[in-house]
Amino acid sequence: MFNFRDVGGYPGHDGRTVRWGRLYRSDSPHRIDGADRDAFAALGVRTVIDLRRPSEVERDGRVPELDGLAYRHIHPEHVDWGENPYQHDTDLARYLADRYAALAETGAAGLAEAVGVIADESNAPVLVHCVAGKDRTGLVCGLTLAVLGVPDAEIATDYALSTEAAERFQAWFASTGHQFPPGLPPLTTPAEAMTLFLTELRLRHGSVEGYLRHAGVTEEQLTALRTHLLE
Repeated sequence: MFNFRDVGGYPGHDGRTVRWGRLYRSDSPHRIDGADRDAFAALGVRTVIDLRRPSEVERDGRVPELDGLAYRHIHPEHVDWGENPYQHDTDLARYLADRYAALAETGAAGLAEAVGVIADESNAPVLVHCVAGKDRTGLVCGLTLAVLGVPDAEIATDYALSTEAAERFQAWFASTGHQFPPGLPPLTTPAEAMTLFLTELRLRHGSVEGYLRHAGVTEEQLTALRTHLLE
C-alpha cells in the first residue's frame, strides 16, 4: 500500500482534536499480505469502507478477510474519468474541484452512507479507501473532517499528502506493465482543489452539514461523529 494514513491529530471544534486510531484512509488494501497483513490486523480495524466501482472490485479483489473485520462496499455514483477527460492545458485544481462537485451531486447517497458508517462508534476503527486513496477517499475524509470543525486549510493539507503517495503508486503501477486509462488527470492532489470544492459546496448548500443533511445524513449522525471522533 502507498497511501495509508491516520487522519487524527487535526484541530477541531472548541479546541478539541481529532482522535488518533479511529479513522484511517488508504489506497486499495487488496494487495496486503505477509508482514503487511499482520501489521494491518494489529491496528484493530473493525470496518473497511470500499468506495470503488463494482468493476474495480471485481478486477482487483477486496481487502483480505480477517477475524472481526466487516466489509462495506459503498459506491458513490459518478461518471468515469474518460467521459470528461482531463486536458493538459487545463488548471488541475479547477478540474478536480469540478469533478468532485459533480460526484457530490450524483454520488450524494453513497457519500452520506459512508459518513454514516464512520459516525457509528461501534464500527471504529474504520478504514475508508478507493483505488489510489485520493479522490473518492479524499471527499469522504474531507467532509468528515469539516463536520469535526477542522479548518479548510488543514483538510486541504491532509488531502495534499496523497501527492507523494501517488508518485509511489504510479511508479509501482508502471512496473507492472499496465497503463493508466486515457483521460486520467495527473495523480497529484493540489491543496487548492479541496479548498475550492469545500468553498463552493458551502455556497450551494449553506454549509458542509447542510449538504450532508441534504444527502441523507441525520442530525444524530452528525452529533455522533463529533462525539466519538473528537478528543
